[in-house]
Amino acid sequence: MNEKPVVLVTRKLPIAVEKKLAEHFETILNPDDRLYSTDEILQMAENADAILPCHTEKFSAQTIALLPSRIKAIANFSVGVDHVDLEAAKLRQIIVTNTPDVLSDATAEIAMLLILGAARRASEGDRLVRSQQWKDWSPAFMVGKQITGKRLGILGMGRVGQVVARRARGFDMTIHYHNRKPLDSMRIKDAEYHATVDELLSNIDVLSIHCPASDETRGLLSSDRIALLHSNAIVVNTSRGGVIDDDALIDALKSGGIAAAGLDVYNGEPDAIHPGYRQLENVFLLPHIGSATEETRDAMGFRAIDNLTAIFNGDEPGDRVA
Repeated sequence: MNEKPVVLVTRKLPIAVEKKLAEHFETILNPDDRLYSTDEILQMAENADAILPCHTEKFSAQTIALLPSRIKAIANFSVGVDHVDLEAAKLRQIIVTNTPDVLSDATAEIAMLLILGAARRASEGDRLVRSQQWKDWSPAFMVGKQITGKRLGILGMGRVGQVVARRARGFDMTIHYHNRKPLDSMRIKDAEYHATVDELLSNIDVLSIHCPASDETRGLLSSDRIALLHSNAIVVNTSRGGVIDDDALIDALKSGGIAAAGLDVYNGEPDAIHPGYRQLENVFLLPHIGSATEETRDAMGFRAIDNLTAIFNGDEPGDRVA
């Protein structure tokens, strides 16, 4: 690269990432970490050769059609790419990349936190202590569900799902999974494959969702499918909110159709999350922090930089999705 290409960065990135990015590119940064409007992004993109966004910025077909001709790439600071219309990007010959692999451990940790938090009524207990409403101990106080030895169902046995399976074995959980196709036994050891989602749900105690958001998976966890879980079951989601039918899950939590849920992702996040979740004691809620560790956020940024470097050197980026 002779003259440095200009990269528009839509959110504030870790210091180490912004420093490394500046070594290779001219940068348009967002030091105040303000959520830009689409119009603002389009305006700033007039001076950029590539965009480094997060999942908080939406690149619809209409937005991509309005991007200036000099934009060569959208290098996402995320593994999910449901916020980008990939077909529209292909039509404009804009390369789209993501940051897989490096989020797996951190997201798997959050999945285990949600499983434990939901099973052991963690948010309810935290509120009792903070509000000074905890007055006594008794054998009937704050009784939750034990996960040791239970059957964990993993919906989507990709990178994160496989790490969750390894972590869950530390709790002597037996692993069941559904994927588009069964995986090699060397990768999943003694995990039991189920050919359909319905079959998986009928044979588990805890469901952990790890499939990407797509037209095929939107609303996948419907009322009919939730009914296949038993009444002591726990549902956990660290993938995308769109996989769950919110009304169906809330109804099941209210009626005792299932015991509890742990959620890190939501439809309409952050401002338009279904208000029903906030009214339930048997839901453990986190604010989409699956990848929120220093190590992971740095690694995501470095991976996005590697993709951009490859693109502007005329090479194929390692994480191209469109």
